[in-house]
Amino acid sequence: MVLWNLGIEISPRVFFPVGLGLLFFYIGILCEHLRRNWFIGIRTPWTLSNDKVWEKTHKIGGRLFKIAGVATLFGALFQDYASLLILVPVILVAAYTFAYSYFEHQKEVK
Repeated sequence: MVLWNLGIEISPRVFFPVGLGLLFFYIGILCEHLRRNWFIGIRTPWTLSNDKVWEKTHKIGGRLFKIAGVATLFGALFQDYASLLILVPVILVAAYTFAYSYFEHQKEVK
């Protein structure tokens, strides 16, 4: 808003995909280095109950969030598809990590 009032008009269709892409990429970096806790991370019943499941899920989740961040950055280039390039990768990453943590927990139980 400050830049807009100074006369520098930045389109939200460019600003939001770039900002969210950087945010998702940073979340990916954080996920790869998180220790098991109750406050941040991919917190499913399976990751919270087992350290190995937590580490495996966050390792793959971190990589996928980085990929989602890069895909979201393309929303700035392809503005007509920006909402799809933001929502679809993040929803897919969330669904995949949820299922992945469940299946990893099932492997550990056996």
